[in-house]
Amino acid sequence: MVKRVLRHSFFNERINMKIGILGFQGAFLEHEQHIRTLGHEAVDVRYTEQLEELDGIILPGGESTTIGKLLIRTGMMEPLRKKIEAGFPVWGTCAGMILLAKKLVNDSTAHLAVMDIAVRRNAYGTQIDSFDTRVLIPEVSKEPIPLVFIRAPYIEEVGEQVKVMCCLNGNIVAARQQNMLVTSFHPELTEDSAFHRYFVNMCQN
Repeated sequence: MVKRVLRHSFFNERINMKIGILGFQGAFLEHEQHIRTLGHEAVDVRYTEQLEELDGIILPGGESTTIGKLLIRTGMMEPLRKKIEAGFPVWGTCAGMILLAKKLVNDSTAHLAVMDIAVRRNAYGTQIDSFDTRVLIPEVSKEPIPLVFIRAPYIEEVGEQVKVMCCLNGNIVAARQQNMLVTSFHPELTEDSAFHRYFVNMCQN
């Protein structure tokens, strides 16, 4: 513990972070690779006890209903919700965005329900409607970032404390509320680590 405090005190520009990736489903291995590429430790999270050792957590894409059921079955739902409400950094990509939303436009079931956003599931259609593009998001990178959309949701409404980070064709696809970050798209499926670096910086701060 003392060693960790010293590293935070004297080497703020380069802190070795321990980032968890919920490992129930989805592209968690790809997220882990990006975190390791940036020189930080990636943890495959499947048990509640692991939450206590992390500096932040990524909720990857997949099937939100299935992931939600697994969070309940493993007993992780309530401990994770309480940690996020207390300021624990979290990033939800695609299904992870759905898990964090307080309201789902076309579904009566909310999961963690911690972020003040209303999300429409499968807003971009089916698997065959998947697409990719490049967009400049100044807060994240000075260069355009590749965005990959796969059966993606988007945000229809945001609360007063939510900062919209990116819109695409009039739809909100990236946003942040204090310690919570969400993206409709999948940065982990590209070779660009800008969003992962942004989230690591959130965890450091």
